[in-house]
Amino acid sequence: MDTVVRDVRVIDGSGTPSYRADVALDGGRIAEIRRETDSGPRPGAAHVVDGAGLALSPGFIDMHAHSDLALLRDPAHAAKAAQGVTLEVIGQDGLSYAPVDDRTLAEVRAQITGWNGDGSDIDFSWRTVGEYLDRLDHGFEGQGIAVNAAYLVPQGTVRMLALGWEDRAATPDELARMRQLVAEGLEQGAVGLSSGLTYTPGMYADDAELTELCRVVARYGGYYCPHHRSYGAGALEAYEEMVGLTRQAGCALHLAHATMNFGLNKGRAPELLALLDEALASGADITLDTYPYTPGCTTLVAMLPSWASEGGPDAILARLRDDATAERIRHVMEVEGADGCHGVPIEWDTIEISGVSDPALAGYVGRTVTASARERGEEPWTTARRLLVQDRLGPTILQHVGHEENVRAIMRHPVHTGGSDGILQGAKPHPRAYGTFPRYLGTYARELGVLSLEECVAHLTGRPAARLRLPDRGLVREGHRADLVLFDPDTVAAGSTFDAPRVLPTGIPYVLIDGRFVIEDGRRTDVLAGRAVRRTRL
Repeated sequence: MDTVVRDVRVIDGSGTPSYRADVALDGGRIAEIRRETDSGPRPGAAHVVDGAGLALSPGFIDMHAHSDLALLRDPAHAAKAAQGVTLEVIGQDGLSYAPVDDRTLAEVRAQITGWNGDGSDIDFSWRTVGEYLDRLDHGFEGQGIAVNAAYLVPQGTVRMLALGWEDRAATPDELARMRQLVAEGLEQGAVGLSSGLTYTPGMYADDAELTELCRVVARYGGYYCPHHRSYGAGALEAYEEMVGLTRQAGCALHLAHATMNFGLNKGRAPELLALLDEALASGADITLDTYPYTPGCTTLVAMLPSWASEGGPDAILARLRDDATAERIRHVMEVEGADGCHGVPIEWDTIEISGVSDPALAGYVGRTVTASARERGEEPWTTARRLLVQDRLGPTILQHVGHEENVRAIMRHPVHTGGSDGILQGAKPHPRAYGTFPRYLGTYARELGVLSLEECVAHLTGRPAARLRLPDRGLVREGHRADLVLFDPDTVAAGSTFDAPRVLPTGIPYVLIDGRFVIEDGRRTDVLAGRAVRRTRL
């Protein structure tokens, strides 16, 4: 055997009780599991790891990641590797970098600079989904990438490519083009379709259009992953809308970062769960993901009303520079509640700037818009408008609008999985980018007892692997891929905080991908074992 982990507590990803065993790895797979109650010789290997005091589990699957360029930028990618993440699902929120043409690539790069940087350090040699996945496969000088990655076709990018940034219904020809683009992406290996229905231009799609695209996804056995139309005012109606249209299309549904935010939704998670339970009981195929924190994270430009974003980044900047139009935007945001802010009037004291593209604006980072405005003796909108224009729509934000009781209630649900929604850009990113998975294990399982350790691991491994239809991942089973994590149940914890968000976790000394040590003795190795994980064909 290549490697044996001796006398380790196996938490196998199924949610069943753990057991003690020797686990032998060979050729990138789990070759033998010898329980302590089994008779016969113990497996030997060239490399033996003492598992005493440690738990061995499948590698964690980040169901909602924004590492689309980070995987090609940073070979170490320690933010995820050190957490025990062995697979990330990218292409989220309806906006990513394939499929594109030259025009669309330039537009999407500008739109999501706050998520992934402007991409000036990336060779965008791909245009199709398949070419992007091939690029991930070959990674750094052909070696690969830090962790595995699966891809969702981004509906907003598809719409951008088929009809631009117009706020209108698609023509029959345009809808046919979008259906074709989604089908091609799935044929080339994408696992499903994502939407960002509070982001332009994806939010301009009506339910009929989305249903037609979901019919394509269903035909290929993929799933639809929407960031739906509201997490604030009308949140329950927005969830119900997604359940209804996917059931009509016969498509599996995975609800992205399924939270209930803003003051009007405090304590209302049970209403969401009742809605999902009713649909599940009647045969719907639904899963969801969350991160174990209360604040959200997005871009400042996403807070604008959708009409202000029609036409793309240059049109947005032109509107912001026009005093009369900017005043209309302010009124909608502060008085009426913009659709970009989930129909809730924006509270600037909940909006903390977490990153900017222009170093000259670094003084705004780590401060709320209200605090920066007060310091300058101006109204918050004046500060926010200046930031958007000077940073060319680049600022990212933390939005402090969540509720702990909702977070805990949702993570207990049987169809729940873990997703970091981690944005790695900015001087002060959300700590979830570096801490989501050890925080689940340390804070919510060990300290708070919201989930048992076995159940928590199942939420982070076996259940997401089932949603992704990966037959040989997500469980500790003989013959399965050796994507594994060894952690100390007594000490595992997130190191990242809101004040120091880039601190790596503790208590995760070993992470393996394809049987190779990505983390060994608590340190990142130079192994690049990650590859693109393509859709399992029907």
